[in-house]
Amino acid sequence: MANFREIVTKAVIGKAKKTSGNKFTIETEERPNTVLGCWVINNTFNGSNNNGAVLIEGAFDVNVWYSYDNDTKTAVSTKRFTYTDKMNVPLKNDTVLDNNSEIIVRSLKQPTVTNVDVNGSVVELTIEKELGVEIVGNTKVKISVEDLDDDYVELVDDDLDKEIDDIKEDYLETEVVDQ
Repeated sequence: MANFREIVTKAVIGKAKKTSGNKFTIETEERPNTVLGCWVINNTFNGSNNNGAVLIEGAFDVNVWYSYDNDTKTAVSTKRFTYTDKMNVPLKNDTVLDNNSEIIVRSLKQPTVTNVDVNGSVVELTIEKELGVEIVGNTKVKISVEDLDDDYVELVDDDLDKEIDDIKEDYLETEVVDQ
């Protein structure tokens, strides 16, 4: 008959990902003719428990390289943006997100500029990113345990004494005589 034991351990109890696109604007000093390039750098973020949901707060820098003055000069404008994303992560086995749970946030797709429009001296950007969240918490694992019998053979000194008693002391002498 198998016995069962429960082991309490830390494991991933919830996992989800979310793709989001947001619009941002950067006002430039000059009136851009052409946007030559856009890039997003320094993406930082962290997640926290917000009444059972994961609240992700982050920020990144956006650099816009553009030409102006009839495409004869170039400049770069930089601006830091903050963002907040809320994720309702489904949890396994009726577990609950509490203050003992560890929230791990990863960037599955770095923020990238997907669309750029120029409206006077304002550059309008659409930035898309994908974040993944893993929640690590306490959980139980049930395992089957075999009977706890030892698999060692127990030696008793009496058996050893019997083996010694069965040794023929004249074994060597009888063998030599027979040849």
